[in-house]
Amino acid sequence: MKAARLHGYHEALKLEEVEEPKALGPLDVVVRIGAAGLCRTDLHIQEGQWASRSQVELPYTPGHENAGWIHEIGSAVTNVQRGDTVIVHPFITCGLCPACRRGDDMHCENGSFPGINRDGGFADFLLTSARSVVKLGPGLEPKDIAALADAGLTAIHAVKKAIPVLGAGTRVVVIGAGGLGHIGIQCLKAMTPAEVIVVDPSEKALALAGEMGADQTVRVDGSKHVETVKEMTDGFGAEAIIDFVGEKGAIEDGIAMVRDGGFYYVIGYGENIDIPTIDVISREISFIGNLVGTYADLEELMTLTAQGQVTLHTSTYPLDAINDAMADLDGGRLQGRGILIPAGA
Repeated sequence: MKAARLHGYHEALKLEEVEEPKALGPLDVVVRIGAAGLCRTDLHIQEGQWASRSQVELPYTPGHENAGWIHEIGSAVTNVQRGDTVIVHPFITCGLCPACRRGDDMHCENGSFPGINRDGGFADFLLTSARSVVKLGPGLEPKDIAALADAGLTAIHAVKKAIPVLGAGTRVVVIGAGGLGHIGIQCLKAMTPAEVIVVDPSEKALALAGEMGADQTVRVDGSKHVETVKEMTDGFGAEAIIDFVGEKGAIEDGIAMVRDGGFYYVIGYGENIDIPTIDVISREISFIGNLVGTYADLEELMTLTAQGQVTLHTSTYPLDAINDAMADLDGGRLQGRGILIPAGA
């Protein structure tokens, strides 16, 4: 099969022929990839930021946002059969450890992460597990929903954490209306009554945010956008910040735009949070990390998608244009989410 492989950090990926995975274990599932989403994490992987954490050996195949069709199943698999259309939860988990038992899938003690610490879905086929696949209903095609496997899942996971503080009359600032942000906006509108304010440097991204339901949009401009948001929030700041960027000044802006006693939900991670501890205490700001999401989150997101409450804005590329796609993502030329489609999918 064809796969886009990373042979060295800070190098372009190479499309090459590799052995097709097989369902050797009883709960193994091989998915024929119909579409794979492109994520900023893929850029960070290419830059080597995950090398020490994932312990992955190069070369390997990235790609952790995947959807397609069941190609092969192990002897004990009963939840799907060959030909079923599925979206793939990005984490392979055991289902038996304490974290899995309480539904905290992303902290499985025995888990593995295709596209991070083992071969992922920038290929014709992906090896995963029966527990990781969610069967899709009629009308949902892989190319239309693949990025929901991580971008959408991360967005809804953060929004669900924020629901308790986003009652009627509250305001939430979404930083970044790109691949994750435009999904987060839709989840906020579907799941909370809060006023949604979106901040982004791109007029096109802000226009997309408006289409997705944002109540107010503010273009990043020096420090004026921070002042504008403070004015919109009666000088106090927003009850919650959902930061899908986490770099290039976004963190400093977010801290300035959150009200005292507010909550800062961290998704983007290109830079570090740098705030004096006394400010955290005196302003009583809570910083909350978000690592993808649970299987329950993914099923809920698929329901919202089937209901038409969440849709993806995408740009598609053939798999052999992987480096063009990554360059467009890195250069800010992608609106919404980039989707890679293998030949023949």
